[in-house]
Amino acid sequence: MVTFEDSPPTLRCYGDEDRSTQSLRRRALSQALCAPDDVVVDLAELAFADPSLMLDLAMIARRLRKGGRKLTLRGAQPDISVLIEYVGLHRLPGVAIAPAPA
Repeated sequence: MVTFEDSPPTLRCYGDEDRSTQSLRRRALSQALCAPDDVVVDLAELAFADPSLMLDLAMIARRLRKGGRKLTLRGAQPDISVLIEYVGLHRLPGVAIAPAPA
């Protein structure tokens, strides 16, 4: 599941995310696009994801960058970090990787 919180602008991803849940994340992703500031994606509770989530995040990052904002990925579990690297999300301009908060 993916939810959006306004202050600070944060997409929270948790549970399992794959192509079958893609339509359920659309609202949260749309809200993130309207955020006035940079957006953090909290991945700490994401247990599983397929490339469809990473591609959606790449689209968000590109559109935020056009507006002068960035997307920061935070707290990814090891398997999710591998997927981020596999898809190349971490190499996109406007995307930053941050460690999980202590």
